[in-house]
Amino acid sequence: MQVYDTHCHLGLDGKVAPADEHARAAAAGVTRLLVVGIDAATSRAARDLQPFAGVRWSAGLHPNDATKFDAEWPAIEALARDPSCAAIGETGMDTFRDRAPLDQQERSLRRHLALARELDRPVVFHCRSAFAPLFAVLRDEPPVRGVMHCFSGGLDEARQALDLGLSLSFAGPLTYPKNDALRAVAAWAPAERIVVETDAPFLPPQRLRGKRNEPAFVVETLQALATARGETVAAAAAQTFANAVALFG
Repeated sequence: MQVYDTHCHLGLDGKVAPADEHARAAAAGVTRLLVVGIDAATSRAARDLQPFAGVRWSAGLHPNDATKFDAEWPAIEALARDPSCAAIGETGMDTFRDRAPLDQQERSLRRHLALARELDRPVVFHCRSAFAPLFAVLRDEPPVRGVMHCFSGGLDEARQALDLGLSLSFAGPLTYPKNDALRAVAAWAPAERIVVETDAPFLPPQRLRGKRNEPAFVVETLQALATARGETVAAAAAQTFANAVALFG
């Protein structure tokens, strides 16, 4: 069984050596990881992890840091043009943290979208309490490939994301006892449009709530996904792995 963690931040918090996390992931069957950039420095650090087997990387600016766009974008764009860059983002919209005005988040988002279309790369979308403004921008733009990272919406938001050509990524919250609505989305979603992730070091699965997350634990989210869909873990792993390879290589 091979598993693809489609969204993690190896080394982001500086608490664990990326090599150690990578080794534990491999031991758990997590053979592919997309290490996601949230600014120029982390995008560069993600690129530099390529010597680890199975690591892919992205370049982008998190919407909460959209006020830094002018300073960060030249370096991020240059990194994105590296042929080894697998995706653009994470980018998107966030009204939960309220760290950047929506107009600045939108400006950053649209530049990410234009670059993704130019380079024919998928986009990693962050969306927290901002489905309406994010979808409004996406409907106003030419289409892109991509994934709704750590999808947190209901069936209506899932349908809209799928109609826009995006995939849905499920993370640790799929394992939380009160998240029946999210498990209903996971059960309903088309098999070819679902992937799994950790968002490590954030959002650990239920068994580890309050602790640090890491890519090895994506297997627990995969188990929750398989249960929701009435599948074996092996079948869910094979499907999500194939979907992730189609998106990110």
